Amino acid sequence: MEIEQRKHIRVPVKLNLEISDIFKQDNVKVEQLNAPIEVVDISRNGIGFQSRSVLPIGFYFNARLEFADSSNALNSVVRIIRQHQDEEGMNHYGCEFVGMPAVFDYIFQEMEDHYKNQE
Repeated sequence: MEIEQRKHIRVPVKLNLEISDIFKQDNVKVEQLNAPIEVVDISRNGIGFQSRSVLPIGFYFNARLEFADSSNALNSVVRIIRQHQDEEGMNHYGCEFVGMPAVFDYIFQEMEDHYKNQE
């Protein structure tokens, strides 16, 4: 059994995003990637996603996360912090939210409560 060591609970989600531009703080920019991604989990700290595309670690992208079961949406900058590739060639990424305002904590609390009640 795997012990969760993260600060906040990861909630499984099914969201689709498309990354067209990624950038680094020193104005390095990669444009027109058209990298379809599937978000697999989310927490107050960030998101986990998978994609066939290879994306550079340490780069940022703008994300708009829309939740199907509510009217909530989040706009945030996300930084790619880790990546690994599975046997089928799918890339799995871990990302952190950058500058996520604390005012959005209620959205995550709602998701966490809903997830805990389903377990």
